[in-house]
Amino acid sequence: MNSFDLSPLWRSSIGFDRVGRLLDSLAAPDAAGNGYPPYNIEKTGEAGYRITMAVAGFREADLDINVVENVLTIRGKGQPEPEGIRYLHRGIAARAFERKFELADSVRVAGAQLLNGLLHVDLLREIPEHKRPRRIEIASQQAAA
Repeated sequence: MNSFDLSPLWRSSIGFDRVGRLLDSLAAPDAAGNGYPPYNIEKTGEAGYRITMAVAGFREADLDINVVENVLTIRGKGQPEPEGIRYLHRGIAARAFERKFELADSVRVAGAQLLNGLLHVDLLREIPEHKRPRRIEIASQQAAA
């Protein structure tokens, strides 16, 4: 089964059209078909997250980071094959890649840095004031005298 029929849910919900896309992307195999480049996702604080991606051999100019409609896309431009080099073993890949991460509505990209062959993308979860939990006081009626 490659897709889910979510039409019964749409009758009683509003604004959840991204859920169908998210489920389809989870069911689909990785676009690259492999685990390249490897990455970690870590929680750095109560509202902070970090994606760390191993991009050995890539320069800042070779990397592109974009966010469109809550989808974070990280692309790396492939490196041309150096001429005159004969590899006996080649374990360091420098091929083009594209990784996509679905972000929640309240998550924004706070910044990115390339350090020692690792690309760090910092994310921050910002919950708007109107979505934060709040206590509702119950009003009581006083007896009329």
